[in-house]
Amino acid sequence: MLQTMQWTGSALRLLDQTKLPTKIEYIDITDEKQMWDAIKRLVVRGAPAIGVAAAFGTYLGVRDTPELTELTPRLDEVCAYLKTSRPTAVNLAWAVDRIHHHATLHPKHYATPDRLLDIIKKRIFDECLAMLDEDKRSNRAIGEHGVELLKSVRANSPINILTHCNAGALAATAYGMSLAPIYVGMEQGMRFHVWADETRPLLQGSRLTALELHENNVPVTVLCDNMAASVMSARKVDAVIVGADRIAANGDVANKIGTLGVAILARHFKVPFFVAAPTSTIDLATKSGNDIPIEFRDGREISHGYGGAQTAPDGVETFNPAFDVTPAELVDAIITNKGVIRAPYDANLKKVLT
Repeated sequence: MLQTMQWTGSALRLLDQTKLPTKIEYIDITDEKQMWDAIKRLVVRGAPAIGVAAAFGTYLGVRDTPELTELTPRLDEVCAYLKTSRPTAVNLAWAVDRIHHHATLHPKHYATPDRLLDIIKKRIFDECLAMLDEDKRSNRAIGEHGVELLKSVRANSPINILTHCNAGALAATAYGMSLAPIYVGMEQGMRFHVWADETRPLLQGSRLTALELHENNVPVTVLCDNMAASVMSARKVDAVIVGADRIAANGDVANKIGTLGVAILARHFKVPFFVAAPTSTIDLATKSGNDIPIEFRDGREISHGYGGAQTAPDGVETFNPAFDVTPAELVDAIITNKGVIRAPYDANLKKVLT
């Protein structure tokens, strides 16, 4: 699989996903400003991936701090700055806060400030590596739990999955989330066919999901977003699996814009609608989807799109939220690294985090 990120020894090397599917290029990130830009421009994207990337961004932002007395204010500054890059995906803030917490859990009895400074920096870096490894193991666990759920939906292969946006390997560090059950199932000899919504306006489905599935020999068909109802009505979809950028305490799910429409269609056509996400995406501090901040992006993503061809008249207003919220009552199950969660979500989400 294409690797979204790799530590080179001096920089975090990111796969530039803005160039996919036609070019495979990498960018070396060496400070927090470059990381902020890479996250904002979607060089790296997907809730788990930007969480790990932001964690490394904190390390890159403080690694050259010369004095112990400067470290805490510098860390505060870097963490606050990185959190402003993208507001909806809770994994980013979760990862940055985790780094900040571990950086303050340092011993006080070392002889020299220089020694303590080096220890704290190493603690931050080690936590970044730990998060990278944890995400890979989380991806695998989501796949293992998800494939058992899919077996209960349809006993015979191929299983026909519809997905929206990209929550596969390119959105994480290994198998991904919504595509992880497919990859694990293939290892077990199962067969799949995936309908990939193109996912306007940035086409993460056609550019990214279709690319990684095709590269991994999974049959995939790209369809325009407004064709999902047609394939569901023709009974060509056995289940829908999407990712999540934030799951509220009541089970409401924020995901890429258009997910809500897919969930409504799935309920109408009696197609199971599943969400796949690590437990780090669950935000018990957010009571419901009404409290989830929604990122709005440049309207030129709609009016000029990929390649820059103008598709709307000059002066026409655009409406470009990057995410929408699917209410919990439309979600049949949430597949996490700790197991499959079903309603009542307000109680069961708490249980999985304890």
